[in-house]
Amino acid sequence: MQPNTVEFDELENPGNPVFSSPFNVASVFIDRHIHSGAESNIALKYDAGDISYGELFEKVNQSGNALLEQGLKAGERLLMVVVDSPEFFYAFWGAIKAGIIPIPINTMLRADDYKFYIEDCECRGVIYSPQQAREVENALSMSATPPRIALQTTGPGSLSAIMASCASDLEAAPASAEAECFWLYSSGSTGNPKGVVHVHRDMVITSTCFGQGIAGIEPTDIVYSASKLFFSYGFGGGMTFPLWAGAATVINSGKTTAGISFDFIEKYKPTVFFGVPTLYAQQLVLAETRTPDMTSIRRAVSAGEALPAHVYRQVKETFGFSILDGLGSTEALHIFVSNQIDDINPGTSGRVVPGYEVKILDDEGNEVAPGEIGTLWVRGRSTALFYWKNPEKTAATMKGGWLNTGDMYFLNEDGCYVNSGRGDDMLKVGGMWCSPIEIEAKLIEHPLVREVAVVGKRDDANLIKPAAYVVLANKDADETQTTLELSDFCKKNLAGYKYPRWFHYVDEIPKTVTGKIQRFKLR
Repeated sequence: MQPNTVEFDELENPGNPVFSSPFNVASVFIDRHIHSGAESNIALKYDAGDISYGELFEKVNQSGNALLEQGLKAGERLLMVVVDSPEFFYAFWGAIKAGIIPIPINTMLRADDYKFYIEDCECRGVIYSPQQAREVENALSMSATPPRIALQTTGPGSLSAIMASCASDLEAAPASAEAECFWLYSSGSTGNPKGVVHVHRDMVITSTCFGQGIAGIEPTDIVYSASKLFFSYGFGGGMTFPLWAGAATVINSGKTTAGISFDFIEKYKPTVFFGVPTLYAQQLVLAETRTPDMTSIRRAVSAGEALPAHVYRQVKETFGFSILDGLGSTEALHIFVSNQIDDINPGTSGRVVPGYEVKILDDEGNEVAPGEIGTLWVRGRSTALFYWKNPEKTAATMKGGWLNTGDMYFLNEDGCYVNSGRGDDMLKVGGMWCSPIEIEAKLIEHPLVREVAVVGKRDDANLIKPAAYVVLANKDADETQTTLELSDFCKKNLAGYKYPRWFHYVDEIPKTVTGKIQRFKLR
């Protein structure tokens, strides 16, 4: 085999390709399109103009050279607080091609959060969008172990400015399919994010098994993901899947609302759309007063949280397309159980994606019978190597090649997997993990709050949102005014999707004899 190539046997498992040695994954996602003569094809569709695969190739090379010139070395880590933009692509793939390990993280956090990430991942460099400058720079000033290099993505002295004087060719750093390549962060039940370490082969596996095999993305497609690139679902739908296929991907650097998603769909005419249940529900509400042109969409995907059957049916009736709902995780990198275009079962996560294996186990580790609820485990070649600096969690979650998803499921009479919630107290809000402990810790800082517990509650669209149960420090406080004050406090001090949608005032929080909150009683 030629270096930096991958081969597939159509008769074999699609999740089991053969990788060359050496193998640097940037070569097959970026360089391959130049070697195949597709350099003039559009890779990125952006408000400032389209970017071809040829331009992307040169910018990735310049970015890798710029990072090396700034003193980053192969094997060192680069923290990315970068909004969805061409610069995200340049920095991520340039780092990988140079042998540097990129770590894209949530761009909607606060300085204290970024301080944790900087210190936890022990990065030697951080790059950030100008929009995040205040929070990131505050985090850098507070950090006990600041990185050597800190650059904004654009502006004077930025990564982009340095790239302008760098060479546009770069030889891929030697690596292997099983070598550490990039990280994503996944929240845990304690509220502390966990570094999820992925290797070079993982993006190839998900792009082949789901992006190509289930979503059916082709070179002629225009792909639009409403989910952001730092989130594993958006990472695949908005970047790796279209790049693997040689398709075009639409970039939105701002927030996503139902109205904005309609605007982007009407402007760019995407053929494949990645959304989350919350957004689909919001689109249905807006469609009562606005009639968007959604006719370009030939395939839509949903994940991040379970898609209610009635939302699926209403979308089909209102917009005319079907949604492929599925289950994935940061640790598995993307979707491994999914509905398929010729096999859609509303209200379920569908069937196992070819290339993966799934089993449902009880608390003793025995497989349960169909119809019985247990914990869903998955095995496939895209699952993470380990959790950074967390051997206990690694040992408990990753066993013999199997990954404990923490999701409770059962197999119905049609052979489809049905979501039954989480095995811990974590919430999925707008498709993103949300720790009740984090919200509680912030609320308890407010002088009006004596005790608090946060649980998930279903809204009118049957989607999960945080609800807070509060014991007030002053029981005579006006509850309406208190709700306004606490809601505003959370919105100012937490990521936007984490604030409680409901506040309930109670005399006490139910607890075990050892003092642990019994959230199931509140639910």
